[in-house]
Amino acid sequence: MEHSLGTLLPLYSSIPFVFMLLSIALGPVLFPKFWHHHFPKVSFFWALVLAIPLLIAYKGEALNELLEIIIADYIPFLVLLWALYTVGGGILVKTSLKGTPWVNAGFLLIGTVLASWMGTTGAAMLLIRPFLRINKHRKNRAFMVAFFIFLVANVGGALTPLGDPPLFLGFLHGVPFFWTLRLIQPMLVVVILLLIVYVVLDFRYMRKEQLEAGGAVSAQETTAANGSGKVLEILGAYNFLFLVGIVVSILLSGTLKFGAINILGVERHGQDLLQIGLLLLMGILSLVVTPQALRKENEFTWAPIAEVAYLFFGIFITMAPVLAILKSGSEGALGFVTAAVQQPIHYFWVTGALSSFLDNAPTYLTFFSTALGQYYPGVVETTAVNSLIAEHPIYLMAISAGAVFFGAMTYIGNAPNFMVRSIAEESGVPMPSFFGYILKYSLIFLLPIFIIVTLIFFL
Repeated sequence: MEHSLGTLLPLYSSIPFVFMLLSIALGPVLFPKFWHHHFPKVSFFWALVLAIPLLIAYKGEALNELLEIIIADYIPFLVLLWALYTVGGGILVKTSLKGTPWVNAGFLLIGTVLASWMGTTGAAMLLIRPFLRINKHRKNRAFMVAFFIFLVANVGGALTPLGDPPLFLGFLHGVPFFWTLRLIQPMLVVVILLLIVYVVLDFRYMRKEQLEAGGAVSAQETTAANGSGKVLEILGAYNFLFLVGIVVSILLSGTLKFGAINILGVERHGQDLLQIGLLLLMGILSLVVTPQALRKENEFTWAPIAEVAYLFFGIFITMAPVLAILKSGSEGALGFVTAAVQQPIHYFWVTGALSSFLDNAPTYLTFFSTALGQYYPGVVETTAVNSLIAEHPIYLMAISAGAVFFGAMTYIGNAPNFMVRSIAEESGVPMPSFFGYILKYSLIFLLPIFIIVTLIFFL
């Protein structure tokens, strides 16, 4: 949104966004049957509740903003997720391993490492199904999925702009590609602590399951073959070429510079359209060359990506006023928030808290701009970014870590969270509700670790 509109919008314009979140949180719990059949209508309803008054009050300016949200934000977001979901679903990882605490921790560690180089969504879509399969014999699996969301779908994406959208946005605004490797120290603290907690929990649950079953699980059960007798077998490996194509398309959009194109009044650059075209091409090629039998064996369905498409449409539309108000800085209704952000600890926690519920990419950019304005007001952005990196890098580290790490706090904090949850539920894992996930997992396991990170790096 233009900053001028953000200065005019009242704080109550965020009410539809609040109700959109409450619908996601309470709908599946209070009205499961209705929600299952009608959640797309609920999403569109709250989008209309926001859009209609906005159009009446601000007319053309509101129309331009809604079109920009759809064309510049929602469509590229959905195309990227669709491509990664489609290509990832064409890779079938089969293994004779069974889910023991150490094997599971190894899966989580591999996914965490891959996430920075193929994106959190790419790594999550590649590994979530085999992760669920090796634990099919386990009774308690919801905590496994929660830690998968923590590590693979979020924290693992902290090291490169390929890992998570906010870091890519920083790259587009002048942050060197490999600068984010500086986040390896806070990332290692989070990863090591989460893995330790995970292993302890997994041993505890496995022992409980063994006692309930009347004894220890036999060695034969824990090492049962996958049918081919191989420890690891990858089918549809040619889809890795399409994953490379997706990564290349993202890099090209950040390095190539083409002219601007006007689409319904929304200015888009040629490299952005090239990226969308390449992403669609990679997904279509994957669909064409991957046998349907392989996708069926991989338990691939379109339901998770469809759920993301419907729900995030409502989220993108209804959160627009909140982001606009934030971007307007001290002149907006949330000016007291941006004015209070002064120290690295503030940037880490405020960026993180808002990234838990809002799109973390524009939240990152908002506080990235706030930091530049705090130290280099009126300076050309390229010069200001270089100066911030040279003189106050701790601020950029705090913003980057907050935007990436806190995405794990809620199901909507990062797009792969929702898809991982949906795939897990399709596989028979009873996942907690929106608030249940926060209360049972993220508040208990993530917040204490984030406090430790704050004390070590950002205080």
